[in-house]
Amino acid sequence: MKNLGQMMKQAQEMQAKMAEMQSRLGEIEVPGQAGAGMIAVVLNGKGELRSLKIDPKLVDPAEIEVLEDLIVAAFNDAKGKVEEAVQAETSKLMGGLKLPPGMKLPF
Repeated sequence: MKNLGQMMKQAQEMQAKMAEMQSRLGEIEVPGQAGAGMIAVVLNGKGELRSLKIDPKLVDPAEIEVLEDLIVAAFNDAKGKVEEAVQAETSKLMGGLKLPPGMKLPF
């Protein structure tokens, strides 16, 4: 039974660390860009778009579809970096243990 008590204590500690990490995710900022920096975005660790910068040279009504595609590409670039940062933080938190395939942390 001592092992069960130890496991419960470790589970509670892990839960507290996970809650702390979840709160820190809102503070992490990760940049993404497209079109050689002509479109730049910043996401937080929860995947929320925090800022968007568009090079004024891109604003041409005839090229609106290109602008839209570049914004999507910049957003996806930053989102991928956020997922990598979350994975790295989770790995540090769990002492190198990996989540089972297909299992993701909610954020």
